[in-house]
Amino acid sequence: MMYNEKVIEVFSNPKNVGVIENADGVGTVGNATCGDIMKIYLKIDNGVITDAKFQTFGCAAAIATSSTATEMIKGKTVEEAEKLTNAAVVESLGGLPAQKMHCSVLAEEAIAEAIKDYRSRQAKK
Repeated sequence: MMYNEKVIEVFSNPKNVGVIENADGVGTVGNATCGDIMKIYLKIDNGVITDAKFQTFGCAAAIATSSTATEMIKGKTVEEAEKLTNAAVVESLGGLPAQKMHCSVLAEEAIAEAIKDYRSRQAKK
């Protein structure tokens, strides 16, 4: 299995690693089969994602897709971020090996979970 240069570059120098204290939305997803766990934190002001960070326990593809996905949603509205697909993340990375495609799905699902969490918190206010 070979990763392309872009995936290796992003994995080697991931952006947005860490935790957002008092995040407006947090989403955690995991794949028990492969053991990858992804946690996404969102900071949202007036419906716009001003910051996104992640903590991922997983392989190179899981880390690369987490980094890329958080980069792609920063500055976007919540509605725009919800439309982010795993295919767009993979395309941005220049492709992933077939057996690693599930990692990009985790990134999409973690963002969706974080947005769901944000919405439920907003509803309580």
